[in-house]
Amino acid sequence: MTSPILALRRAILETASRDAELMALMGGTLRLYDEPPRNAEPVYALFGDVTAQDWSTDTDRGHEQDLTIVVWSERGSARTGLSAAERFAALLDDAPLTLDGHRLVNLRVAEIASARDKDTQLARVTLYLRAVTERA
Repeated sequence: MTSPILALRRAILETASRDAELMALMGGTLRLYDEPPRNAEPVYALFGDVTAQDWSTDTDRGHEQDLTIVVWSERGSARTGLSAAERFAALLDDAPLTLDGHRLVNLRVAEIASARDKDTQLARVTLYLRAVTERA
């Protein structure tokens, strides 16, 4: 059985990889990673923190997931990260994603926040998502 977290990540990757507009905002290819690649130049995104809490009912096993996608902007331009984050939001909010071994009940964008990294001075935009899944 695939974990609900990994199933949701895979579905997000599949959806994002089919969107030409998002890929254009990221330099021509989908740049969504689990960990930042060495010497990666923005714009790129990372799967951030995630929690999956039991959300089972009497008849179905399920999870409520709070997860983040963090988009790193080009130096001197918060706009590039905000544009990519907003495209992720448009693609994912209430999207009918297909998950392996699970059924997506809902997926909502809860918040988008932008901040400047103290060490690199790069802008980062965090997309906060809430999903509810049930075991298929």
